[in-house]
Parts: sequence; structure tokens; C-alpha cells
Amino acid sequence: MGGRRRADIVFTRWRVAVFVDGCFWHGCPLHATHPKRNSDYWLPKLQRNIDRDRETDEQLRSSGWIVVRCWEHEAPVEVAKRIEHLIRRLRT
Repeated sequence: MGGRRRADIVFTRWRVAVFVDGCFWHGCPLHATHPKRNSDYWLPKLQRNIDRDRETDEQLRSSGWIVVRCWEHEAPVEVAKRIEHLIRRLRT
């Protein structure tokens, strides 16, 4: 795959990969900012991150994995509940 493409949490038994994305680095629709200084450098770099995320998701899904993406601003308890619900569903 190339580049850093490691999930933050992996449930190998259920083939679930969890990514916790930073709002700035991954283009959060609520909190992403566009740098004004050196934007010729930053904007393409940030877009590459987003494109790589989408490509990673597609590669994992086509290999039979479930991809869960959450944002750094999300409440950890809510994210954990979402993942727990998914794993419980997969176990049955």
C-alpha cells in the first residue's frame, strides 16, 4: 500500500479496522482548516491524506474488512459504544 496506512485499532478475528483521524490532517467536515501560509504546500499535502484514506478504505473493504473511521473530536465513550455494537453484531 505505501505510506503510513496502519489502523489505530484492529480486531483481526472480525476483520475490523478502526482509524482515529485528526481533524486537521484528514479533512474533518466540521473542523478542518485551510492554512493561509504556505498553502501551495499544505493544501495538496492535506488532499493527499484524504485521497490516501479513501484508497485505504477501498483496499481494506475489497479484502473483506470493515472500516470504521472516527474523528479526534468525537467522544471516546461514544466511539467505543459504536465499535462495541458492531463487534457484538458480528459475533452473532
